[in-house]
Formats: sequence, C-alpha cells, structure tokens
Amino acid sequence: MVKQRLEGKVVLVMGAGSSGPGWSNGKAAAVLYAREGAVVYAVDRDLDAARETADLIAAEGGQGIALRADVTRSGDIEAVVASVMERSQRIDVLHNNVGITEMGDPVEASEESWHRVIDTNLTGVFLACKHVLPVMLEQKAGAIINISSLASIQVNHYPYTSYYAAKGGLNQLTKAMAVHYAPHGIRVNAVLPGVMDTPLIYKQISGQFQDVEAMRAKRNAASPMGRMGTAWDVAHAALFLASDEAAYITGVCLPVDGGKSCAGR
Repeated sequence: MVKQRLEGKVVLVMGAGSSGPGWSNGKAAAVLYAREGAVVYAVDRDLDAARETADLIAAEGGQGIALRADVTRSGDIEAVVASVMERSQRIDVLHNNVGITEMGDPVEASEESWHRVIDTNLTGVFLACKHVLPVMLEQKAGAIINISSLASIQVNHYPYTSYYAAKGGLNQLTKAMAVHYAPHGIRVNAVLPGVMDTPLIYKQISGQFQDVEAMRAKRNAASPMGRMGTAWDVAHAALFLASDEAAYITGVCLPVDGGKSCAGR
C-alpha cells in the first residue's frame, strides 16, 4: 500500500469554509489534506462553514475538526492554536487561505475598506504565523502555505488597489519568513491562483459584469488555456508544497494560472 503523503501530520487550515455553494480553495485544500492522511483542523469565521468542511472529511473516513476564528483577531488565533496543541500536541502544516476583495482606488476607497482588506489578507497571515511559528520552532519542522494571488504580480484595469497591495505584501512576507526560518527546518511558500472558478467570484466579483455568464466568458478568455482553474488546482499545488516531496523548496511564489503570468495582462 502506498503511503499517504501527509500520514500522521497535523494541518491547520485558516479559511477552510466556503463563501457559497461549491468548492472554495480552503475547503478543497482541507479535504485533500485529509485524503492524504492528515488530521485537519478546519478554521473559519463562520463556524457552520467550518463544520461543513469537517463533515465532508468525516464522511470520507478522515479526521476533521471544526474551529471558529476571525483571523484579524490575535486572541482568536491564539485560542485556536491552544486547542490544536491540547488535542494533537503539534502543528505540521499551516495553510493560510483567508482573503477578500474590495474595489476602489486610493481616492475612491474608504480608509475603512483599505484597513479591512489589508487586515484580512495580510495581517491575518502575520497573526497566524505569529502564533504557530513558536510551535514549529519547538518541533524544528513545519511547512507554511500562503494563498496569495496572481494579482500580487499583475495589475489589471479593475481598481483593486488594496488587494494588489495586500497580496504583493504577502509574497514578500512569505519570502522573508522563508529565509529567516530555513535554518530551523521550517519552509514557507505561497501559491498564486490566477482566474479561478470558485464561490468567491460570484459573491465579490460578478457585480462588475452585466451577467454571470459574461463574467465567466471574460475570465475563461483571460487564461491561455481558455478556461478558469478550480479550487482543486490550488489544493494540489498546496499539497505538494506541504509534503516532504517539496523538502528543498522554500520561498517560492508559485503561479497556478494556466499560463496567464507568462502572457502579460
């Protein structure tokens, strides 16, 4: 029997719920980690969404535990880490998936919107790492996967100024932590999804278009492959980076984009 890639590992997925029906990046990653033998702690601000993911894992015979936390609140994350340590005594993989988009250039966007996007997309990762890294330092091992975005290296004509800034900052945070913690056996990498077909786009992006099909057509056409990617494309990339197969890979910002990053805007 082939050994599962994360057998015996404990994985903490921040943002493991879904913002709507279907497979979000966080939900797919959590389920895939469990399929590969990990004990998965599915964390979301919406506890019901986290429970849905944990229930999917359990239905497949895996081990999934739902927990609630707002990633912008340090105390919430500290409590989650304490709960995981009480139950499992270790954290092998931290998967940071929480992200939001809000439109607005520096003139149009409110200060509240700017802080909300930066706090959710960037500060939330900082806080998760702040509380998990001491555990990994004690273990002398660990892998952190940050879900960034192709928007971190490409800008289109939509004014997602705060989102571009947050995701660009996340790439640099990933690289900085990778270099700093490499001597301690901790790897830190990022995945940069391109145009993806996930529940989030129907909730936060579709309003820019006359109808949903127009949005889908434009996003499909934006990829050299002629189609959007799925949450499973992101999940499989994250699984590789979390696994021992990527033992000599750290500080990488990996586009999962159907070639869009090679084709310009």
